[in-house]
Amino acid sequence: MIEVGQRGAFSVNSVGIERQPFPLSFSVREAEGGWRVSAGAAQAGELVDLLTAAANDTVAVVSLETNSYLDEDWRPLRPSLIAAELGVPCTVHSLGSWASGTSGLSEEFLVMDRDLLPRLLDGTWSPYELTLIDLPSDVTPEQLDELALVLGTTDVDEPLLSRLEDSRVWFSGHDDCYVLLETRALALPAAVLARLLSLLAGSALAELTEGLFSRVPEPPPWLADQLIATAPHWIGAPGVVTEDLVTIGLAALPDPWRLGVLFPHQSDLTATLDVRHGTWRITPTE
Repeated sequence: MIEVGQRGAFSVNSVGIERQPFPLSFSVREAEGGWRVSAGAAQAGELVDLLTAAANDTVAVVSLETNSYLDEDWRPLRPSLIAAELGVPCTVHSLGSWASGTSGLSEEFLVMDRDLLPRLLDGTWSPYELTLIDLPSDVTPEQLDELALVLGTTDVDEPLLSRLEDSRVWFSGHDDCYVLLETRALALPAAVLARLLSLLAGSALAELTEGLFSRVPEPPPWLADQLIATAPHWIGAPGVVTEDLVTIGLAALPDPWRLGVLFPHQSDLTATLDVRHGTWRITPTE
């Protein structure tokens, strides 16, 4: 079971001036021995347990931007000061001003035990840009400098982990909504897709009941695996929503979803959550 609050990614994001509900989107492809995922809508804190489960013992937050923590001149606090405010112990590795303005890099890295990441992403604040990567526990300052060089010279569409043999997970979240992910962990893409289904269903239930949050079960792993085996690119939208039942229409797309692509007139499959019994099923749309 997971808790989905009224401030979750699906609840706070919308599309266009008409503020249409934000769709579920998911796309996966192989990438030089791993998998690349683009998805939405999810905040980093809504996926943090999945990321830490797949990661090495150490995680580096390599880019962080937020309006939640500002100094007296209304400038964002450095990541290390944010971690200190939240009581998250970490090692700070300074890169210097050369990293300023480099996409996916802050001027300092926060290096911490992976089990501390949920404390950093505790839901009390919003990082609108966040990039992290896992590392071996004995990583050295020299290796962190090398990591910064790799991150700063790899295009966002290029495979990254093939250049970092000891890392298993790279995550980049944007606007508290969009997800880019590269991983060597076979189960992680399906786990992300299953989480998105739960988040969308939970957001719909929270809106219906006007509760602070809703508790929903996650689909079993085989269900998300079945979707990925059927097609690599999906879009989803809520259908019927009652206190006992939530349906989500799912349509396969020829390419990864982009902002502005509308949900097709007819879905291909329907994912159904039986709230009372806590079960999920997928059926062809009639």
